[in-house]
Amino acid sequence: MLKIAILSDIHANLPAFRAVLADIDARKIDQIFCLGDLVDFAPWPNEVIDLIRQNRIPTLMGNHDERIAFDQPLIPLRKHNAEETQARTAAIDYTRQTITKNNKTFLASLPRQIQLSFSFATTTINILLVHASTRTNDEYVHENHNKDELLAMMNDKNADMLIMGHTHMSYIRPLGNEINSTGRVMSSIAINCGSVGRSKEADTLATYLILTISGEQTTFGPDSIVPELIKVNYPVEQTVIAIRASSIPDFYADFLQRGLPVSTPAV
Repeated sequence: MLKIAILSDIHANLPAFRAVLADIDARKIDQIFCLGDLVDFAPWPNEVIDLIRQNRIPTLMGNHDERIAFDQPLIPLRKHNAEETQARTAAIDYTRQTITKNNKTFLASLPRQIQLSFSFATTTINILLVHASTRTNDEYVHENHNKDELLAMMNDKNADMLIMGHTHMSYIRPLGNEINSTGRVMSSIAINCGSVGRSKEADTLATYLILTISGEQTTFGPDSIVPELIKVNYPVEQTVIAIRASSIPDFYADFLQRGLPVSTPAV
């Protein structure tokens, strides 16, 4: 039996990343993969990258990593109002100003996709890891994404399982059995492993994925590869305080603050 952890979108949130690594260690995971976006929105881009490198975690290039690595201009997003656009610019500028040359070079070296293949007695299961989609590292693939389009993306890459990040919203979505271009029956599934450092989910917890892979079955099903989304508590207040003490806009502290208990004023 093999256990693989897949995480994404740490966004320089060191307390969240440390909590997830501790949880992974406690579960005796065999291998860790990261789908990118190591930087921006919290004050520890270098520390997060250093931990990735120290733990030799194979990591993809997220869209935020790419922007920092290659000094790309920041393009405003239509979904953001003026306040968030201004905050986003300042937060990304913080990373540009603080990242070390060595870590910037590391980000530039990251691949855009990782392919895994597991052979059982009568079948081979292909897993594709991407940051956002098979096409770009900034395309949003939400849980309600068009099924036929998803299957076309997977068929093009001969992938039975597509695992993504980027949206900060986790899900496991079985897509049913399909016949791909080689005539092989694909029992396809799309998964978003959520975000470690900046969850947009209601519970705000650090989220990652575990794949438990067993050779006991010869079909792609619940007993051969089992996906499980893991939610981890972390000291959010540490990140909130650190953001407020830095030049990163309080917008990002306020975003994380929503996960903390509301204090009741003394009577």
